[in-house]
Amino acid sequence: MALNCGIIGLTNIGKTTLFNCISNTKAESSNYAFSTSKSNIGMINVPDLRIDELNKLVNAAKLVETTVELVDIPGLTKGSSQGEGIGNKFLGDIRSTDAIIHVLRCFDDENLSHIEGSINPVRDKEIVDLELQIKDLEVIEKKIQRLEKLAKTGDKNAKQELEIIQIYSNHLNNFQPARTAPVDDKDKKFIKDIALLTAKPVMYVCNVDDKSAINGNKYTKAFIESVKDENTEVLIIAAGAESEIAELESEDDRKEFLEDLGLSEPGVNKLIRSAFNMLNLITFFTAGPKEIHAWTLRKGLSAPAAAGVIHSDLERGFIRAEVIKYEDYIKYGSENAVKEAGKLHVEGKNYIVQDGDILFIRFNI
Repeated sequence: MALNCGIIGLTNIGKTTLFNCISNTKAESSNYAFSTSKSNIGMINVPDLRIDELNKLVNAAKLVETTVELVDIPGLTKGSSQGEGIGNKFLGDIRSTDAIIHVLRCFDDENLSHIEGSINPVRDKEIVDLELQIKDLEVIEKKIQRLEKLAKTGDKNAKQELEIIQIYSNHLNNFQPARTAPVDDKDKKFIKDIALLTAKPVMYVCNVDDKSAINGNKYTKAFIESVKDENTEVLIIAAGAESEIAELESEDDRKEFLEDLGLSEPGVNKLIRSAFNMLNLITFFTAGPKEIHAWTLRKGLSAPAAAGVIHSDLERGFIRAEVIKYEDYIKYGSENAVKEAGKLHVEGKNYIVQDGDILFIRFNI
């Protein structure tokens, strides 16, 4: 599915280092501000232990994880919304993403200067938020002007839409992101065409030094306190250390490095899973001796839509879906045992696919 997360933040805070930890595309990082002239795009595999557990029973020839696209957007700075640095172009790149991973610098390093002269993730977040809000207000004001002209002609739909857009305008003018505007879900359709930057779901990553990978530090504590009222997630990741782990070829070496940090798995694995959930996605599986394949689907979609993710012909000729719950497959150990236990369900076009479902699609074209 063409869904992606954009990694944003001020310049020189470790975004590209984090990107290189998890992406199959490696990007060049630099200690100099504005040294990058374009966004980096890569695909990331979403770690899912369920694939390995299924494979213990199926012993498939091939395993395929689901993926999400990641966009590393070069660093912003104060005044980006007015074209400072090379910010205007990259604010446009953010607009094309579906969700945002906002990285904050939470470590000291005398060899890596901070563009604001000191380490303060709370301030850094406010700088980026303000730049995004200013850009959103520009877009909102243009839409208000168009709607006012239509409303004067007696267009009732334009009048209704104008009322909703004014709520967003007032909210942004009070230095609040569009995602928290007091608007009913049914009315959020009115901003879909302008893709407001601050309407996108967001999570925060505190980039820390090695010794702060488990419990964080004074910077992370201050930041977490500052966003306690936001409906969001904050992760603590030592991107520098994890980039070194990602470079190791030996699984034993990676495990030893993680143990030295006090981690049971790379922090970026949790980041990937959290990003996947933030995009409102679920995973369903197809499983057989040739292949166990994890597939990505928007939460709330039906069995024919899932069939279409596999192949358009399956959706076009959809008859029914044979569904096994992941937990039942693991409990009973095989497809035949699940059938004998009466746990295989035959579902029609209205069935809403659930996370972890194992599907076999019956179709005819």
